[in-house]
Amino acid sequence: MNAAGTVAVVACRDSEETIDACLTCLRAAAGVVEIRVVDCNSRDTTLAVVQRHAVADARVRFIANPDDPGYAVACNQGVAASTTDWIALLQPGCMVERDSLSQLRDVAAAGDRLVGGDVVDEQDASDPASRLRLADPAGAVWWAWLGFAACAPTQEPEQEVDAVGGGVLLLSRSRFDALGGLDTGYATRIAQLDLCRRGCAAGATVVCANSVRIRRVRGLLARVHPVLLAWRQRHDATRFWRIHGSRQRLASAWLRVWLGFPLALVRALARMH
Repeated sequence: MNAAGTVAVVACRDSEETIDACLTCLRAAAGVVEIRVVDCNSRDTTLAVVQRHAVADARVRFIANPDDPGYAVACNQGVAASTTDWIALLQPGCMVERDSLSQLRDVAAAGDRLVGGDVVDEQDASDPASRLRLADPAGAVWWAWLGFAACAPTQEPEQEVDAVGGGVLLLSRSRFDALGGLDTGYATRIAQLDLCRRGCAAGATVVCANSVRIRRVRGLLARVHPVLLAWRQRHDATRFWRIHGSRQRLASAWLRVWLGFPLALVRALARMH
């Protein structure tokens, strides 16, 4: 059993653009003793790339689903197939530095914490979802549908927030198990925001480690499966509000989520041609 180390769980679908670089970084990362890649019925070369890494490194194991069970189910599968005390959930577009996950683990170990990092894109712009605070829902981006607003980074190395949605989340297995893992009713990364909300309700703290920068290639699934993502995000947002929102605000939240769907569908179809 590799209790003292960290398992990196990567749920992917048609991620050939970045999965090789993602796994290369994880294999070089300090403290990563297990890597679990859960494939959701990729039709490109993703699985072949993962298999090459698995042959070269015994820490890498993959689970190949015959269908796409969604983000939450896939992450739970990866965690169930691991033995470590620390769990890092990552998007396949994340490129961690050698000490990124060990630093996040140190922050998480300082208390009952769910920890994310300062996630940046290819132009070094911080992902607004790295630091989210509860607020009145406004705007058109998906995390704002859920009653969150991005907050600016502070000068402190550790910033307490209400949720982290930048594509990396590290927490202890004991906390993950106590929360029952990710809610399998979610098919998208909204499951991560739900986990943060449930963690806070159970007495844990959500923290963005501002000093830990992690690069991520954004929009992979949106480029490959835009229609599916547009539908799933709105379905998950509706579920999120039903669970976490007030009954008085549920109707207005539902309208905000779904009124923009026809336009989003048109844009998604246009990206496919």
